[in-house]
Amino acid sequence: MEVTVELAILVSGVLLFAGVIASRMSDALGMPALLLFLVLGMLAGSEGIGGIHFESHAITQAVGSGALMVILFSGALETKWSKVKLVLVPGLLLATLGVISTMLLLGTFAWFMLGTYTQFSIGTTGITWLQGLLLAAIVSSTDAAAVFSVFRTSDAQPKAKLRYLLEFESGSNDPMAVLLTTLILGIMTSSASVSATDITANLIVQFVSGGVAGGLTGWTSAWLINHIRLSARGLYPILVLASGMIAFGLAHALGGNGFLAVYTAGVLIGNNLKVNQDNIFGFHDGLSWLMQISMFVVLGLLIFPSQLLPVAEVAIVIAIFLIFVARPISVFLCLAPLGTKLKDMGYISWVGLRGSVPIILATFPASYHLEGADAIFNVIFFIVLTSVLVQGATLVPSCRWFGVLERNDPHPHA
Repeated sequence: MEVTVELAILVSGVLLFAGVIASRMSDALGMPALLLFLVLGMLAGSEGIGGIHFESHAITQAVGSGALMVILFSGALETKWSKVKLVLVPGLLLATLGVISTMLLLGTFAWFMLGTYTQFSIGTTGITWLQGLLLAAIVSSTDAAAVFSVFRTSDAQPKAKLRYLLEFESGSNDPMAVLLTTLILGIMTSSASVSATDITANLIVQFVSGGVAGGLTGWTSAWLINHIRLSARGLYPILVLASGMIAFGLAHALGGNGFLAVYTAGVLIGNNLKVNQDNIFGFHDGLSWLMQISMFVVLGLLIFPSQLLPVAEVAIVIAIFLIFVARPISVFLCLAPLGTKLKDMGYISWVGLRGSVPIILATFPASYHLEGADAIFNVIFFIVLTSVLVQGATLVPSCRWFGVLERNDPHPHA
């Protein structure tokens, strides 16, 4: 069948429509919508009933990066500083030290187990410690959208301060995961040797430049939006979106991290807006959902279910270690010195749900022409799938398990 513009529009409309219906189903089933979006994409793919042949990692990465930027920016716009400052210190620790410790623990485990006791290999040379760190860096960040899509429709929610902490961590740890992933890929594909000093300097430059770019863009844009008088109300949300895009591009021009810049700019703009707030927030909420559906459907199209079974055993072992060992240890290292209650740390550990960012980052090795990129992508996808099924399906009852319910629940032992 010849692919025409009209046919492409029809298929896109059908997939978007199905995505919206899937989000309603996720509310009813109490599971993250991203899982159903992925399934929708897989059903539409070449091995599904749709028969759409798609295997471009480059297009997927471009769509995913753009969508992630919009999702992160939209979430940051509605992040209230009054809530963030209550959890700033533990949130920053989880978003930095937590991500790094998760990467080191999981990466070392993956290298030891996969390199010693299994026949799994990336390419033809087995798995090295650096390759183990790459796998771990890709899955080192948590997913806010997946967690709070369940919270929004549930009567069983954790205490407010825990929600603020989880939201802030999830929104701010994505840039760290992106930075670590690209840094390791750069080392793996570079012919020159890289020292620990070089790595540290790179991290500092990325964080400082990204923060500066986001701060300058955020303050300037907020002032402009509050003082400019546009003829149409619909132009204000577009002006805000343009500000986020400028922050992202400016950060990269300065050698910084674009995702950190977008998040910083979004928080500053959202907390300083004085005009058209409902209009701007409503537009970006809808845009965020559009990006989520588009991104996960495209990711689903890229999945070949027949390629998942060969890596299932490996991926499940890694996922179990991540859920039950690496994440809890990382949370304890970050929060125990602050005197956080054990039950709170237990709940935070369990809600370390993996989602969109790891799958998007899993497309990066292919763009670096790394040997075994397909194997990495399939393993990461299966790890995320395991996390969504195990942790995503238990987000609500886990509030009761750990005793962190915000309000009385009529079924405390359910």
